[in-house]
Amino acid sequence: MRLKHPITPTAPTEVPSTPNAPWEPRIIVALHEGFYGTSSGTGFSNRAFLTALARLLPPGRLAVIATRVPQTSGAHDAQWAAEVRQMLGRAGAEIITVPDGHELTESVHGCERLCDLVAEGAVRVAGRAGRSLLVGLDVPFLGLAPYTPPTMELLLVPRSTAALTKRDDRVRVSWERSGLRAAAARGGRVGAISTHMREHLVVGCAVPASSVISIPNGLILEETGTPAAALPLPVNARGGFLLALGRADPTKGFEDLLEALRILKTRGVRLPHLLLVAATADEAERPIPYQERLTATIQAYRLDATLITRFSPAIRSWLHSPALRAVVVPSREEPFGRIPLEAFAAGAGPVVATTAGGLAQTVIEGETGFTAAPAHPASLAVAIHRALTLLPRERARLRSSATALLRSRHDYEVSIASALGRVAPWALASSSATGDATR
Repeated sequence: MRLKHPITPTAPTEVPSTPNAPWEPRIIVALHEGFYGTSSGTGFSNRAFLTALARLLPPGRLAVIATRVPQTSGAHDAQWAAEVRQMLGRAGAEIITVPDGHELTESVHGCERLCDLVAEGAVRVAGRAGRSLLVGLDVPFLGLAPYTPPTMELLLVPRSTAALTKRDDRVRVSWERSGLRAAAARGGRVGAISTHMREHLVVGCAVPASSVISIPNGLILEETGTPAAALPLPVNARGGFLLALGRADPTKGFEDLLEALRILKTRGVRLPHLLLVAATADEAERPIPYQERLTATIQAYRLDATLITRFSPAIRSWLHSPALRAVVVPSREEPFGRIPLEAFAAGAGPVVATTAGGLAQTVIEGETGFTAAPAHPASLAVAIHRALTLLPRERARLRSSATALLRSRHDYEVSIASALGRVAPWALASSSATGDATR
């Protein structure tokens, strides 16, 4: 039985695509970030997920349900959206949009309504398919299970959970856990983006281990190349800089980074300029309180730093700059941690990261970078100093090991192909084979 809510956004709308043959199987992907643009690593990962599916599936078998992001929002990137549409168009994908869905992700009540709307669109697609799998990418879709018919297969891929990043939000934590368990109870699968997330899903969220499937996060081929256009570096950074970037959120550990730099400064260590990207998607009249705290700390410690409060995908081009001295990921909690992989792909480094969550899988002490304990500025200061005093031959060795790890364990297209082979092999099969299977 479907729950009904008083929120009444416009019903999903479809964009014509190359029609698939009657009763062909379909993979239907619902996402809230990564179609129109991004304000975090989630959007990059979601776009990569779509790109991999567009390559792996026979033409016409992919459908995408995206929550529309207004053009006035900082998370809307016209060029990004055009590129995604072109990519999906080449794959003959069907595109369905939820016009008011972006606003619904802010509350549990809204997420319930969004799940209802997404399921409504998915059922329409499934009605023309012989077999279907609905993929919910990230937290807003963890409540899909009660809204989907038993004949529709379900895969949820949370990139984080409130239990990891918003423990005090008991309502959201409870809703997410209930949604994950409901999906497992109806035979659905839950994708784990890292070994850390697998343990969290099984132990922290009580999802049966048999329902969890590994889909290690990673990069696809296009993300490993040099960007076509580079964002100009701030003048103060051109002589050498440290780079730290992420959402403006305390879990990212930026205050720990500033304290670590203060420790090094008091010890007389000469520090390069810090580019600290603690960003939000939208252009606000004034910084949010967390950004204000960072600004006050930079001033109080008299650090040579630039705080960037507005996110742009082009910031990633700084990973390719020859002036980059080190990439620092000081997170206190990190379900996976995509930035180290992007740094490895760019040949940047060394990478300094805490061992929080999934970061321990990619930044391995003395092999692919230097590590520190989470929420421990003194430990982080030691790791940063090691990175800054690294000899050229040691830097080359770290880069070589990092590249090998990226290629061997974090090819996202390979991960997704492997997962589909276990969850929905019928979607990858040729038309004749699937036709025989559905008759």
